[in-house]
Amino acid sequence: MYRIRKYLNTYTDAAPLAAFRIFFGLMMLISIIRFWSYGWIDKLYIQPTFFFSYYGFDFVKPLGIYTYGLFLLCGVAALMVALGYQYRIAIITFFLSFTYIELMDKTTYLNHYYFISVLSFLLIFLPANAYYSIDARRSAKSYQQLPKWTIDAIKLLLGIVYFYAGLAKLNIDWWYKAMPLKIWLPSKYKIPLLGELMQQEWVHYLFSYTGAIYDLVIPFMLLYKRTRGVAFVMVVIFHVLTRVLFPIGMFPYIMIISTLIFFDARIHHKILSILSRICKIDKESFDTVTVFKFSSLRHKIVLGMLAVFFIIQLLLPFRYVLYPGELFWTEEGYRFSWRVMLMEKAGYATFKIVDRVTGKRFYVANDDFLTSFQEKQMATQPDFILQYAHHLKRHFEDQGHRNLQVFVESYVALNGRLSKSYIDPTVDLAAEKESFAPKEWILPFEDAPINVLHRWGDE
Repeated sequence: MYRIRKYLNTYTDAAPLAAFRIFFGLMMLISIIRFWSYGWIDKLYIQPTFFFSYYGFDFVKPLGIYTYGLFLLCGVAALMVALGYQYRIAIITFFLSFTYIELMDKTTYLNHYYFISVLSFLLIFLPANAYYSIDARRSAKSYQQLPKWTIDAIKLLLGIVYFYAGLAKLNIDWWYKAMPLKIWLPSKYKIPLLGELMQQEWVHYLFSYTGAIYDLVIPFMLLYKRTRGVAFVMVVIFHVLTRVLFPIGMFPYIMIISTLIFFDARIHHKILSILSRICKIDKESFDTVTVFKFSSLRHKIVLGMLAVFFIIQLLLPFRYVLYPGELFWTEEGYRFSWRVMLMEKAGYATFKIVDRVTGKRFYVANDDFLTSFQEKQMATQPDFILQYAHHLKRHFEDQGHRNLQVFVESYVALNGRLSKSYIDPTVDLAAEKESFAPKEWILPFEDAPINVLHRWGDE
């Protein structure tokens, strides 16, 4: 307890947190502009007639043409965060608007969107505007010393993301079969210099092994000064290479910029000095010996909130052990767990509507209700299939049909395996309810276990 109290009362330079705030806000602003410029707002949130919601968040829906206003609000909030202007309002607005965007349609789920929501939530509780910000300039109170834990909290979150991504790669397919990289990499034959290498099987295994080892060790290498420089070079090479090979947007650049927070304050002061010269800012006016201190009550509340936050982050990725069956097959407990690019799943689902009384039936053309992207995502994810079945029942009931049952004939191929029947075709999905309980209508995975923990459990 003495060591904990001593740590919580240790202070450090505020420059790393200020630089992180600036880069985070700018990267988010660029991401919003990029998303808008590619026409994805219209394609993903306005053109579709049906949206897949997250369980418990059915009320979160796109706002029609006003969805553009939501993105505009998010972008303005990101700029305000970068400038450190009305920071508390700005970061809360950004968190709420970005998370609302993320929740509008489950089809667009990506790990790095979840990372941004989690990170922006964490930033709500940190005094990232205490130094080198418009807020500090307007209040004439610049704090160059902050509690050390305010910076270490971001390091811990980044460490969890990396380390858990590495743990997720300790599965049979990744380690022993180089899957799904063995499927993806050969398609990159057009890339200059690397295209020929991507056809070699040894390269697939090399990427698999180094990818897992990288994720597991990089947080620890970044923590220690002697290995930090080498680690950052590894971060740059790894994320640039993944950006070249895979269409994952801004995420590689966000991670590269984020890892700068592991460096000493003098590096960040140099970065801020360069920025000051470019923008003609008097940096010296912010350089004081003033120490930022939370009030006693606020300190306890913030630490309590962060304790709960990190306990959730540490435990949530392991919730899949509460479910039977193969994780990659059922995907129960798969999302929000830093499982990055571990599966190549393809399939199709044909829905049959049956009148329970007369026995009359007809089949549904999915493209009458879903975009091609939505249909692709729906065909391989059980919760999508269930939600779509309920939507079909409501739709045809609105047309005057009664006593309806909804059945699905679905087949899925996982990581290069032959396609197998996925959902029990005798189960009326319209009568099934969404919940956190195991979905017993998912047919069992008829192959050797993939996930290590489930393999141990079966043995």
